[in-house]
Amino acid sequence: MTEELTNYNQQMIEQFRANGGKMGAGAMSMLLLTTTGAKSGRTYLNPLAAFQEDGRLFVIASKAGAPRNPDWYHNLVAHPSVTVEHDGEKFDATARVVPDDERDALFARIVEQAAQFGEYQEKTSRKIPVVELQRAG
Repeated sequence: MTEELTNYNQQMIEQFRANGGKMGAGAMSMLLLTTTGAKSGRTYLNPLAAFQEDGRLFVIASKAGAPRNPDWYHNLVAHPSVTVEHDGEKFDATARVVPDDERDALFARIVEQAAQFGEYQEKTSRKIPVVELQRAG
């Protein structure tokens, strides 16, 4: 991860926590996702756009349309037990990669809310994964 991106993410995390998870009027819903490193076993914290549908919570592994999935995605595939901070709550969850048959329609609905994710998909040959964060317990 570049130093510039690291600094940006840190600013987002600080703003998220300082404002109780609110990122400003009209801003996209956000969450903080803590994963365990696939190889290192270290914990990593990432601010991500959050999408809800029918009481379910999702994140998109877009990496702005880069050719490879983001590191946090590889981490949660290896270690699906994660921690989520969203809407003023912190809770344990299990990450589930949404299968293609469900993903395509869901991704289309997400793009209706946030067009940039459609632009990211057009920039890359990989199918951008959608991940459901299922509350533990």
